[in-house]
Amino acid sequence: MSFELLELTVEDGIATVVLNRPEQANALSHKMWDEIRQCFILLDSQSDVRVIVLKGSGNNFCAGMDLSVFQQIMESLPQENGRRGEQMRQLILALQDCFVAIDRCRKPVIAAVQGACVGAGLEMVAACDIRLAVSSAKFSIKEIDLGMTADVGSLQRLPYIIGGGLLRELAYTGRELSGTEAERAQLVNHCFDSVDAMYSHAAEMAVTIAQKSPLAIRGSKEMLNYSRDHSLADSLNYIATWNAGMLSQEDLMGSVMAQMKGEKPEYQD
Repeated sequence: MSFELLELTVEDGIATVVLNRPEQANALSHKMWDEIRQCFILLDSQSDVRVIVLKGSGNNFCAGMDLSVFQQIMESLPQENGRRGEQMRQLILALQDCFVAIDRCRKPVIAAVQGACVGAGLEMVAACDIRLAVSSAKFSIKEIDLGMTADVGSLQRLPYIIGGGLLRELAYTGRELSGTEAERAQLVNHCFDSVDAMYSHAAEMAVTIAQKSPLAIRGSKEMLNYSRDHSLADSLNYIATWNAGMLSQEDLMGSVMAQMKGEKPEYQD
C-alpha cells in the first residue's frame, strides 16, 4: 500500500513510518489521520514486520491537528443540537480509532520525537510503546489553549506513563515540557543531544527487538496492554491461558540450543 502523506519502508523486519508534511510541521490533516489508521492496520497484518519506528520529517514531529480540520468538522455538523452532538461524538470516536490502531498493533512501536510534539501529536506518541526524544523537543497538551478538552487519548493513556500531578499541570496550563524534562518524567525513555543520535539509538533498539521471537514479543505487548486495562488477577489468568495456548516449543527450544552453542537464535516470522 502506498500513502500520500506518510513514507513507509520495511527492511529486515523493521518498518519505518515517517509523517511527511514537513512544511506544515506534520500537522494532521483529514487524509493523514486516515492514512495513519490504514498504515498501522496494514503493518499489524504483515508477518515480515517485527517492530515499527515512527518519525516526523523536517524539524518537527507533529504540530497536532491541522486547524483546517476543526473548521471542516464544525461546518459539517447539523444545526439541531441532539443530532449535532451525536455526529460530533462519532467523529471523535473515529479520530480516536486512528491512534487505537497504533495501540492495538501487535508490533512494538518506537516513536522518535524532535521539535514540536503537541496536541494530537502527543496523543499519538502516548499510544506508542517506547518514546525517544531530543533534548530540544517540546511536548504539550495544547488543546486547553483552544478552549477544549483533549479527546483523542492523552488524558486516558498518559496517567499510566507519567505522574498524575504533572499530567494535571500540563492538561490545565498547556505549558511545554522539554525533552530533558520529559525524560525525567518518564514520558520518554531516553533523551539525546541530536536527531542523528536519537535515530541511531532507535535503529539499534529496533534491530534488537526484531531479533527476538516475534510471537514472544507480540505476547509481551498483549500482556502489557491487557494488564494496564485489567486487574492483577485477570491479567495473571490471561497470561497463563496465553502461554498454555501460544508458547512456541520451536522458539523455546531453538533459543535454548542457540544459547548453549553461543549463537544467536533465528525465528520464523
